[in-house]
Amino acid sequence: MTEITWIEKIYTLVRQVPKGKVTTYGTLAEKVGTRTTSRMVGWAMNASHQATPRVPAHRVVNRNGMLSGKHHFSTPTLMQELLEAEGLTIIDDKIVDFKEHFYGFETNK
Repeated sequence: MTEITWIEKIYTLVRQVPKGKVTTYGTLAEKVGTRTTSRMVGWAMNASHQATPRVPAHRVVNRNGMLSGKHHFSTPTLMQELLEAEGLTIIDDKIVDFKEHFYGFETNK
């Protein structure tokens, strides 16, 4: 039996975030546990653009709803464009009504 890596666990969780919702680096780090930090989740999201199946990394933001990972997309505006296509409003790189769009896993099932 092959052990699932912490990166694969993060990718599995991110794939569960529904369209129109976002989660945070910290929430993912807490869910994965095992000494994973928010920064490590950020590294995983940066590497996710090559993962198969696709990882919707644009749905992962910082704890304040800021698009802090936007510079890791192919263009600086792509993260915002993808979120807006899912119905979110972004002003000054921040999700409007962030708490309404937050997906915390336990509370949203």
